[in-house]
Amino acid sequence: MESRGGISKNPTLICVPIMADSIDKMVIDMAKAKANTADLVEIRLDCLKSFNPHQDLKVLINQCPLPTLFTYRPVWEGGDYDGDEQKRLDALQLAMELGADYIDVELKVAHDFIKSINGKKPEKIKIIVSSHNYQDTPSVEELGNLVARIQSTGADIVKIATTALEITDVARIFQITVHSQVPIIALVMGERGLISRILCAKFGGYLTFGTLEAEVVSAPSQPTIEDLLKLYNFRQLGPDTKVYGVIGKPVGHSKSPMLYNEAFKSAGFNGVYVHLLADDLAKFLQTYSSTDFAGFSCTIPHKEAAVKCCDEVDPVAKSIGAVNCIIRSQNDGKLSGYNTDYVGAISAIEDGLRAKYNISGASGSSLAGKLFVVVGAGGAGKALAYGAKQKGAKVVIVNRTYERARELADMIGGNALSLADLAHFHPEEGMILANTTSIGMLPNTDQTPVPKDALKHYSLVFDAIYTPKITRLLREAEESGATIVTGLEMFIGQAYEQFERFTGLPAPKELFWKIVSKY
Repeated sequence: MESRGGISKNPTLICVPIMADSIDKMVIDMAKAKANTADLVEIRLDCLKSFNPHQDLKVLINQCPLPTLFTYRPVWEGGDYDGDEQKRLDALQLAMELGADYIDVELKVAHDFIKSINGKKPEKIKIIVSSHNYQDTPSVEELGNLVARIQSTGADIVKIATTALEITDVARIFQITVHSQVPIIALVMGERGLISRILCAKFGGYLTFGTLEAEVVSAPSQPTIEDLLKLYNFRQLGPDTKVYGVIGKPVGHSKSPMLYNEAFKSAGFNGVYVHLLADDLAKFLQTYSSTDFAGFSCTIPHKEAAVKCCDEVDPVAKSIGAVNCIIRSQNDGKLSGYNTDYVGAISAIEDGLRAKYNISGASGSSLAGKLFVVVGAGGAGKALAYGAKQKGAKVVIVNRTYERARELADMIGGNALSLADLAHFHPEEGMILANTTSIGMLPNTDQTPVPKDALKHYSLVFDAIYTPKITRLLREAEESGATIVTGLEMFIGQAYEQFERFTGLPAPKELFWKIVSKY
């Protein structure tokens, strides 16, 4: 299939929902959809403030530069129309007679509707029969029965939309899509269902929805058409595309998809990298066990659980007790765990100290003998503590709960402190501080783990957070005279090694910095 970006590797269409409240605005939005290289538009008649079917449908069909799908969604199926039912169905029939390309009819009324138009259906029109479940995602057996019920109405295209309570629910929708004998639109609503809207191109879905603006969605967690095309390279996804992603909770803030997808594209590597909001890591890895799901980055709170989920763990990751990179063997499906966190962070901190004190790289680590204070005893905290210890630093672990700090300190051979005592802790000047907690991350940018007054005792302050790039902690540290190192340095440093493990290709370091500098 031709798309404006050249040949598409999949036949899945991109449909832009048109949800303006007036005909004039709808006509403007249809032109925008065309400019954004959409394949068709879904005209949501239930969004219109006033609607004269005979007059308005002609205008919409005649002025639309793309194929049209008409939906007139009633309140009882999650839409806005709460008027007379017969008038609603009459409007859809009229749209069909006036030259619509598709109409969407809800399963509840589809059988009678399709029977009533028997013999009057124009050849070119396709009827989509839809079912929306706003509660959950049923079992594969129940979904199979639902598809059969939709087919039995005489539908040309089956549409099912369910709700993800867990990301593992989406696997059942992929299974139904792959095995469907009829054209199928199968999508999962909510942030945990986002992958259904991207990977339907890999598994053979008929279409996906991409919005013109991030805020104007016709169902929860729809991506924008711009993200589908530019961030996820949607037209280039196909049955052989390997899936990678960042597993976390929360995960929507992660910039990893921007980094890896652009790098995959520039290297000509057939992969896509997505956000994976997972509640239970072990269940996620067991559910998505095919070699199609080839590699993952692990972030908060799954880095420690990842050690137990892998078949093999790299000795360094084992020593740290945290894994941030999982690779699935393409031969036997076994999972190998690595830790690339500490390399990125420690080398960025060493570089910051060398620049501050004009130390040459040849004279061993600039961390040797320094007092290194790590805030947080989770996966990233473990990685930094391990890395600093390896470089000869004296390590102090700080955590809200003293017991967790003590546990990690004993493990690596350091001292422990509770977060409450950190403000008054300054046994020496010129210390190094590394925050590995999420204190200060979007949206809580007014928070900081350390009061400003205490920062004067530190020569360098590092924050693993990179959203925002300059956290309150870093801003106040700089004002107090410390050198600062941002989380972006750690983010890019750990990404080099992950990219190489994912692809077997050398990391495009300059491209990584170029991508990150845009955000």
